Amino acid sequence: MQLATHGVAFGYPGKPVGCDVNLALNSGEILCLLGPNGSGKTTLFKTLLGLRKPQAGDITLDGESIVGFTRRRLARAMAYVPQAQAAYFPFTVSDTVLMGRTARMGLFSSPSTHDREAAHAALHALRLGVLKDDLYMLISSGQRQLVLIARALAQESKILVMDEPTASLDFGNQSLVLDRIKRLASQGIGIIFSTHDPNQALACADQVAMLHHGRVAHYGAPQEVVTSESLRMLYGVDIAVVEAAGLDHHVCFPTSAL
Repeated sequence: MQLATHGVAFGYPGKPVGCDVNLALNSGEILCLLGPNGSGKTTLFKTLLGLRKPQAGDITLDGESIVGFTRRRLARAMAYVPQAQAAYFPFTVSDTVLMGRTARMGLFSSPSTHDREAAHAALHALRLGVLKDDLYMLISSGQRQLVLIARALAQESKILVMDEPTASLDFGNQSLVLDRIKRLASQGIGIIFSTHDPNQALACADQVAMLHHGRVAHYGAPQEVVTSESLRMLYGVDIAVVEAAGLDHHVCFPTSAL
């Protein structure tokens, strides 16, 4: 499956946010969206998910415009992973993941055996089986983020849209989430995720898009896009991009840290 944007403009009534966005994501690929606060990343994701109509241009899945898709059809193709936040209702981890099956169920249907098997498989794919009976509201933020990814997996969608999936996570949980992202892509799922850390783009992305003032300023392979010059343009600070011993990719850091 391919998700593609064609000259997309996006925003809110009377408030344009971005324009002329051309991106493509295929099954098994990871596309990382980089951009400073206020650059339009979340609004673009809402538009990709059909929550907002493009102000211009089009968004297609396998060449077909999503404008005519029903909510259910779109949810079966694309799943959304928000940032993990505090929970206020005492759902178990299993029940939270099972909610991802809503897109596959009838309006008044109860979960079928297949629905429960799909939720169970998603839990174990992310090694969360041991938490299945725990209350979602009582597990750690890193575990909650993985549960939200499992919920999206339970939808059995071919594309995951992940809005800053490592935000507010400690270093260990960030690494865990990135590892799971790479594993999911290796299984044929297309993933587009946003982050404020260009090192994550260098570590796991196949493509990187830099969103600057609502426009894609740079787009391509990480080693071509994530450079000192492009990061200075994006964030307004001097950043070094260097080879790291023992790694198959570069790393970056502000030169003021030297």
